Amino acid sequence: MPVKCKFVDHKSLTTFTMRYNIPPADLYIQNRANLRKQLPARSVAVFNSNDIMPTNADGTMPFRQNNDLLYMCGIDQEDTTLVIMPDHPDESLREVLFLKETSELIAIWEGHKFTKEEARAISGIKTIMWNTEFERVFNTIAVEADTIYLNSNEHTRAVLTVETRDDRFSKWCHGKYPQHQYGRLAPIMHQLRAIKSEVELTMMQKACDITEAGFRRVLSFLQPGVMEYEVEAEFIHEFIRQGSRGFAYAPIIASGFSACVLHYVDNDKPCQDGDVLLLDVGAEYGNYNADMTRAIPVNGRFTDRQKAVYNAVLRVKNEATNMLRPGVILHEYNKEVGKVMESELLGLGLLDKTDIKNQDPENPAYKKYFMHGTSHFLGLDVHDVGNFYQPIKEGMVFTVEPGIYIREENLGIRLEDNIVIQKHGHLNLMKNIPIEADEIEEIMNS
Repeated sequence: MPVKCKFVDHKSLTTFTMRYNIPPADLYIQNRANLRKQLPARSVAVFNSNDIMPTNADGTMPFRQNNDLLYMCGIDQEDTTLVIMPDHPDESLREVLFLKETSELIAIWEGHKFTKEEARAISGIKTIMWNTEFERVFNTIAVEADTIYLNSNEHTRAVLTVETRDDRFSKWCHGKYPQHQYGRLAPIMHQLRAIKSEVELTMMQKACDITEAGFRRVLSFLQPGVMEYEVEAEFIHEFIRQGSRGFAYAPIIASGFSACVLHYVDNDKPCQDGDVLLLDVGAEYGNYNADMTRAIPVNGRFTDRQKAVYNAVLRVKNEATNMLRPGVILHEYNKEVGKVMESELLGLGLLDKTDIKNQDPENPAYKKYFMHGTSHFLGLDVHDVGNFYQPIKEGMVFTVEPGIYIREENLGIRLEDNIVIQKHGHLNLMKNIPIEADEIEEIMNS
């Protein structure tokens, strides 16, 4: 079970407060210790914050910290750089955190920024400097290093069209230090971040609990004629009220046929009597994410056909969950889940034995109604980093989300929970969120 953790006391951070409980510095101290074990001698690693992205004119998007930097130091603020050289001769330069220096003007227009003392309390890093000192200090560190490890987004599904702060730093660094060797931090970070600590699981449990509160609110709110965006509003109200910054990802509030569109995010149609509403939503908490999917009857009662499809998906989800255990390869696991789904589709009359006999092994018949993967890593990213070709390990967290989409029946059912891999079995972070069809009907009609 996730443990109750002692979080950083906001009172110790002078005037600085945040929406979420800040994890203890021990989390980041341990994360950096784990990184140091992966770095060869005479190496320096550099982590940069994300940029504040523009919209139009002088508008900007809400800031979202680079998750690798956050994982290493907990500093949720722009214009931040972390430099780690474990064996630098000067002990004070083995970990250096660079921050944006505030001013009276910044305080008036933007509000409080981290002081050195606050950053030290959160990160556990002793040497804190302002960004104006970066080039001089980094040069002092770099000349003692043989290899510079740089960070980049190497997620297999990333669409990389925007130059990031990491990209700009890489160009600068290669130009400034062309004789150094260079290494990739991404593979190391994918390995480290895939295993969740108890503190991280506590944060993720909180995100799931907030998601549960939003879902229960919607169960009592939904009725025929309600617009999908009204349901979205119920979720966001509850999420923000409980200390989340909002949705972990663009929410899918899909009624009727829209549930058969996998990434439907318009959320602009009425919820009709007799339809099923698919809800793929999750709250974030302290940058950690929940990822839940449920399907509920708009009028409070499933038809016999809807319930039959619903229960078929639930059985697949339960079997798939039991398959997730240490040593399993996700690539192979997805194939096995497909076989379970094939059996359920036969039982529903959506496939017959001829379909199975004549199917293309590269494109199995079940994919007509279940065309996506069953599980992905979850954590600081909704589609978190990790390796799909290496064996599953204890402490990893995955979604389990099978679905059946019957376009000719205007019916899409997907069910999704968040699962922690344990030595013997698993822990469902969403075990308290209603999922049985009868329980959902009972709540909606109470």
